[in-house]
Amino acid sequence: MLYAIAVLFAFQLLGEFLVRISGLPLPGALVGTLLLLVGLLFYKRLPKPLEDTAQVLLQNMMLLFIPVIAGVMLEFDHLRREWLPFVLACVAGAAITFTATALTFRFFLQRQRTLQSSNEGNDERAPEQEQPA
Repeated sequence: MLYAIAVLFAFQLLGEFLVRISGLPLPGALVGTLLLLVGLLFYKRLPKPLEDTAQVLLQNMMLLFIPVIAGVMLEFDHLRREWLPFVLACVAGAAITFTATALTFRFFLQRQRTLQSSNEGNDERAPEQEQPA
């Protein structure tokens, strides 16, 4: 697990470094995540320690939001003045996320059905008749 956390932090650090050097208007964590994705696509498999660590992080994701929630509580005055754009951004962001998730799920479900039907078609072919020698 320590190996996987070190890898995750290394990619985040690399992303931060690239953003600072290049001046990209992106968060360093996002660039690091994209670099990790490229690395995993190149590696063509997900190492088991990285998968296990990711599962633990995903299961405890709410704990990772505590600092964000505390930060929002410190900005109540600002939110009181700017509540409409905040609410619109939250609703639009949720709608976009739900739509993208549904479309992605639908795409992969149709793809899986297509693959299954093509595999069933291959399995149902009549076996070749044996020719006498």
